[in-house]
Amino acid sequence: MSLEFIGYVGHHNSSETIRRSGPALDPDFIRASATAQEAVGFDRVLVAFHSNSAESILIAQDVLHATQRLGVLVAHRPGFTAPTLAARQFATLDQFSRGRVAVHIITGGNDTELAQDGDHLTKDERYARTSEYLDVVRQQWTATTPFDHAGRYYTVKRGYSDVKPFNAAGIPVYFGGASDAALPVAGKHADAYALWGETLDQVRELVARVRAAAALHGRTPRFSLSLRPVLAETEEKAWAKADAILARAKSLREAGGSARAPHNARQGVVGAPANEGSRRLLAAAAQGKRLDKRLWTEIAALTGASGNSTGLVGTPDQVAEALLDYWDLGISTFLIRGFDPLVDAIQYGRELLPRVRELVAARQKTAPLAAAE
Repeated sequence: MSLEFIGYVGHHNSSETIRRSGPALDPDFIRASATAQEAVGFDRVLVAFHSNSAESILIAQDVLHATQRLGVLVAHRPGFTAPTLAARQFATLDQFSRGRVAVHIITGGNDTELAQDGDHLTKDERYARTSEYLDVVRQQWTATTPFDHAGRYYTVKRGYSDVKPFNAAGIPVYFGGASDAALPVAGKHADAYALWGETLDQVRELVARVRAAAALHGRTPRFSLSLRPVLAETEEKAWAKADAILARAKSLREAGGSARAPHNARQGVVGAPANEGSRRLLAAAAQGKRLDKRLWTEIAALTGASGNSTGLVGTPDQVAEALLDYWDLGISTFLIRGFDPLVDAIQYGRELLPRVRELVAARQKTAPLAAAE
């Protein structure tokens, strides 16, 4: 397995602990965040999608223009763009960037947010549409002659794209979704399956289910895990830092939240979240504030696990060792972002990424020896 680190480029400087003070789209922050993460060694950055946010493909274009090596992982929601057009959009961007594009397919688990874009399908219907959408996208990327497609959601007559992905292997498709409706789609289409930061037992179980779903199609996906590391020079200081983060997050929510908070899918919602990923994080949080070696669940509990909201807390060496535990379960991509987005990203690049890479290199060197014994 090859190790990959994905950072995060927000549309503006905000988080659970930082109130947005500027416009909804801050180009200067986006470019500074992208160039900084390229400089400190991230492989890609995620560009997020939400029904009320700036458009992810256009932000990704700006990120690619501002950088030389850094890849982008463009969050994309099927159903609002014709799949033939989306395929050409991504292939065009991939050609301009010389192969630095990947797409993260987010079907969407919250009916309220989907309705903001005029989508009123049920969740199971949305996943069925996603599967068909990706069928068409992949045909558009690979077909050497015009093709027809007749499905439940899309009908294409003599579809064809003259522009193809830059690399012969195509554009990597990352996929998130842990419900019963999502896993067959993941098995069929995911080049990389994305999990949030769950416990080791949860990750082990879900990885096995996705592998089984993929095996039905003769496929072997990679796996990505999203976390919010909290680093300090000692373990005691790291947990004190986590406590301070939690206190600031509580204070900001009590004061009305950040500028984005009113649009948060979980803000003010009573009861269990609609998506399975959030339910799994909340199930972990119910087990305790600190799980496994150093998995921290309090932000997930506070926010209703509305996204990537669990962390690993400790020194850089301790957090690197905790990430290696996930590596041993088959996780080869780590999507990490902080609560002070730009500052934390620079710290990760300087203190955490090199340590994890060293540990993984050592593990890979000894693995053939162990297998030969």
